[in-house]
Amino acid sequence: MILPTVTPSQVRRMLLLREEIALLDVRHEAIFATAHPLFAANMAADRIAIEAETQLPRKNVPIVLYDDGEGLVTLAADRLAALGHTGVRSLEGGLTAWRAAGYELFQDVNSYAKAFGELVETRRHTPSLPAEDVAGLIASDANIAILDVRRFDEYATMNIPGSTSVPGAELVLRASRAAPDPDTTIIVNCAGRTRSIIAAQSLINAGIPNKVRALRNGTMGWTLAGQTLEHGAGRRGDIGLFDNATDNARDVAYRAGVLRLGPDDAHALESETHRTLYRFDVREREEYAAGHIPGFRHYPGGQLVQEIDNAAPVRGARILLTDDRSVRADMTASWLAQMGWEVYVLDGGYDRALDATPPAEWPKADPSHRYRRPYEGTASPHKAMQAYLDWEYGLVDQLRRDGTHGFFVI
Repeated sequence: MILPTVTPSQVRRMLLLREEIALLDVRHEAIFATAHPLFAANMAADRIAIEAETQLPRKNVPIVLYDDGEGLVTLAADRLAALGHTGVRSLEGGLTAWRAAGYELFQDVNSYAKAFGELVETRRHTPSLPAEDVAGLIASDANIAILDVRRFDEYATMNIPGSTSVPGAELVLRASRAAPDPDTTIIVNCAGRTRSIIAAQSLINAGIPNKVRALRNGTMGWTLAGQTLEHGAGRRGDIGLFDNATDNARDVAYRAGVLRLGPDDAHALESETHRTLYRFDVREREEYAAGHIPGFRHYPGGQLVQEIDNAAPVRGARILLTDDRSVRADMTASWLAQMGWEVYVLDGGYDRALDATPPAEWPKADPSHRYRRPYEGTASPHKAMQAYLDWEYGLVDQLRRDGTHGFFVI
């Protein structure tokens, strides 16, 4: 099969014009993380049979494949064709041609979400505290609540002493129970920077009365400052809305340009087969398993914002979110809209027959093919952690040079 090609400049034009395109890097994640275009998504050739049905739901969506001379594109194209995909093309000249055209290459994974987080901090001056200051507040028994916004399994591996697990999209829903005194300073942390910036700014945007600060550089910054982490903690935040939280979250989504759909409107959206539509339930896993609207995939909102390149590799697609309490969907949607997505929130829909099945899970990739994130676990060298943080601080300038992002910050 002779595979049609597109040039780097044609791909760039599609991104600038907000056309649907899945720019897929078909190398393994560990290699992908060394260099890739901003909006490239990683789908290794040997993972296509596992991932493509969910990640690429429209069979005629434009798909552009590339590698860096490894010879994987033909294999990937054959596997996509076997699944019925008809819009598959290759990037003429691969990554070498992208580089030769003078276009930006980004490192790491979830790069454009991380770059967006840095842009948010730059534009909104999201307040933060260094590890030494937070350690001093803990030592002085100050009136603070430390909320860890990572996944619970990450929190249980290592956490700031005394902190409570409140994954990112749950913050507006649960922060008031964790810090019922409005004089309590809320400190939010993740492993590095992105999720804590987005989480802190979410609480600020939603109008919580408490003072809010991000822990600068997260658990990596804590470690680099010579502080000790706690291990095996199991504290979870309970539901507790502050006054007007629901209305405020809806207003935040409105200001970001998010539209709300009733079930009939959503059905009409789902019927438009000329556009890709991703549907995500952004609640916690246990809630989803107890009963969810059929057709919606589980993806907790805080993780969805950071991992949107993996969850929705078709740039220019539409996204529909659901949450029976609405707050989590509204806050998640507000960030995705600012990242350039056409995003909707489903109003209602839970008065029908619900599907009580657990989230689908894919077989894990070979560990040797996976990129080792410097913020994972506790064994990363300090040099790698610092290099990672230095890279994140440079992302705003790299976004400016790239010029394709289309992000805005409310």
